[in-house]
Amino acid sequence: MKAKLHLTENVTYQLFDKNGKAKKIFKENRLWKWIKKIFHLDLQIPLLTGTWGYSKTLANLVTTAGKAGVASRINGDGSEAAFTYLAVGTGTTAADAADTTLETEIVDSGMERAAATASRVTTDVTNDTAQLVKTWTVTGTKAVTECGALNAASTGTLLGRQVFSAINVVSGDTLAVTYKFDVD
Repeated sequence: MKAKLHLTENVTYQLFDKNGKAKKIFKENRLWKWIKKIFHLDLQIPLLTGTWGYSKTLANLVTTAGKAGVASRINGDGSEAAFTYLAVGTGTTAADAADTTLETEIVDSGMERAAATASRVTTDVTNDTAQLVKTWTVTGTKAVTECGALNAASTGTLLGRQVFSAINVVSGDTLAVTYKFDVD
């Protein structure tokens, strides 16, 4: 038996209009993920491929480089900076452990990569979860389909990435992302 540091990842998305009213977003199910993976289609069919709600929480993939970065942070062997930046994008290729960047990172419309508010919160035992929170105020129109946690304002190491059904944002909206890494 090997002892392992498991990272269970959860990312929550919420969308609000210019008046602060929650907007519905599509939360995909396993059938959507299968269709996306096999046929590369984003089919938002209520009850069949998912549901509409005011938030969605999804599991995310920790990259190979991200795992190495976490190991570096734990024992100080290496020069990894803290993973405190969040970025969103419009890429649709499935997340892969070999990813080092988002596929198509958004660099305009008020949705540029930015430092998140970092803290530790409790999931199972005191302070066992690293949490990043970022809210973007949108100044354009985008179909956000990917998100990632990184350790630099530009380039840097990608810790985690996920791809999901489009969250359509328009000028005046705010997109709130809460990214958690639960250390089990």
